[in-house]
Amino acid sequence: MKGFYGKLLRVDLTGKTYAVEEIPEQVLRQYLGGKGLGSYLLLENVGPGVDPLGPENKLIFTTGAATDTVMVGSSRYGVYSRSPQTGGYAESYSGGRVAPVMRRTGYDAIIIEGIASAPVCLEISDGGVVFHDASSLWGMDTHDAEEAALAKAGGSEAQALVIGPAGEKLVSFACIENNRWHSAGRTGMGAVMGAKKLKAVVFHGRAQAQIADPKLLKEVTKKIRDAGKDNPGVENYRTYGTTVMVRIMNGAKAFPNRYWNRGVDPNWENLSGDTLLQQHKVKPGACPNCFMACGQHTVIASGEYAGLEIEGPEYETIFAFGGLCSINRLDQVAYLNDLCDRLGMDTITAGNLVGLVMEGVERGLIDAPVRYGDMDAAVELVKQIAERKGLGATLALGIKEAAARLGLEELAIHVKGLEPSGYDPRVLKGMGLAYATSARGACHLRATFYKPELAGMIDPSTTEGKAELFIDFENRLTIFNAQILCVFFRDLIPWELLVDLNKALTGWDYTKEELWAVANRIIDSNRAFNLRQGFTRADDNLPARLYKEKINDGQNGITQAELAQMVDDYYRLRNWI
Repeated sequence: MKGFYGKLLRVDLTGKTYAVEEIPEQVLRQYLGGKGLGSYLLLENVGPGVDPLGPENKLIFTTGAATDTVMVGSSRYGVYSRSPQTGGYAESYSGGRVAPVMRRTGYDAIIIEGIASAPVCLEISDGGVVFHDASSLWGMDTHDAEEAALAKAGGSEAQALVIGPAGEKLVSFACIENNRWHSAGRTGMGAVMGAKKLKAVVFHGRAQAQIADPKLLKEVTKKIRDAGKDNPGVENYRTYGTTVMVRIMNGAKAFPNRYWNRGVDPNWENLSGDTLLQQHKVKPGACPNCFMACGQHTVIASGEYAGLEIEGPEYETIFAFGGLCSINRLDQVAYLNDLCDRLGMDTITAGNLVGLVMEGVERGLIDAPVRYGDMDAAVELVKQIAERKGLGATLALGIKEAAARLGLEELAIHVKGLEPSGYDPRVLKGMGLAYATSARGACHLRATFYKPELAGMIDPSTTEGKAELFIDFENRLTIFNAQILCVFFRDLIPWELLVDLNKALTGWDYTKEELWAVANRIIDSNRAFNLRQGFTRADDNLPARLYKEKINDGQNGITQAELAQMVDDYYRLRNWI
């Protein structure tokens, strides 16, 4: 079997044992690796009603057939579980330098189950698993924990994943961090690690999966590199990283501001990529084997945060803290970004929760010392969340439960317990379909459908025919995540190159239609998992507030009928009705 090892590593933290299992070739043919294999294993291993923070929940890591090859944009790993934030299907991805080393351990997937009796650091290699005591790491922030884990296990070529205090305290949206600034950010995977008392995982090895056709793989990679030369999108990423979206989204009047009250931030230029480049020291950075170089390695040049070093801040963090919370200085957003990274929590959710509190105070619905634009209050609230103290103890439960306890349910913006990202569906209506139907909750990355809406491929205000194009994007990017490829390469890798890539890696000569069927199978399995956990068609919806409140002086809105039409079309095309 080419492209895969055909092996699964199962680690039991309770008994400190591990076993290697065979993965049937038929499973890999039907689901590929990455998201496909992770989704299959999750459905097979996690039954209905399993406590997300209990021993029976699984934490599943995968790489793809493209990982640790010459393929560009392939330095990414995936992690899957039942989410402590939403109770449903959970997936998250991260770049950096971990994925190729994870791949060299010789496994297509790693399942971690049980709960350790004391904090543990796993060392996983092609030679087996070592269980290290991690009591001395417990309580460390992610930067210190990563350094300590690498000193404890592995060697010069090892890479590590860690959690911070938020994960240890079971904050429902705690994330997994690697290489200081890379995050498997959404759906609370850090809390699952924390519940298992798993502080860190260190990887190293020399295994190498065999590629079916190295010559064809080089040809595919060359076509992608050639397509990227002088490509305006690539140049924007290389120059601005994702901060370019601040200007684009405010121009489209779809930049959520003051907790989803407006579509334009009057101070957006203060948060823009141009301002970042002008005021601070910035240079592009790239994951291994990537020419996109979207990572903006930033050193704050002056002021109270002078010398702060971070990769970012990314657009989503700028939207969440800068837009939703009206914190209009990039150095302050960078500090909040760094704080969340060190504590190990998702910046999108953290910013949404702080913004929700600010809006609740603004409307006189709750009493808290938190006002729009108040940096010090935002910092204190983020710390309280990680410590589960004061108001933070409630917010640590996640937006659905927190809003219910605070009486802010009508204000809270989320789908299935996960907050949307920085693309307002009242302007970009296809993003409404994306948020509503995503298995993990409001998700912008499953199809990145803001791209065709902003690029003029389809009218953002229409709902007719939108589901068809959305499914094409969703299915193609599902195959991306099965390989696992960075979605920022979406404009450079059409279906035809995905077909060639799969053939080069695995030797399986699938047509586009056959890869489309693989994507359908993966997406169907995600829906099956959620149905098993009690979700229904009614959960594929938007919060009522987005239907009731228009933005941009009443020019932009989305009705429940418009969303229902798109969801109906989507279900029909997916043969779900």
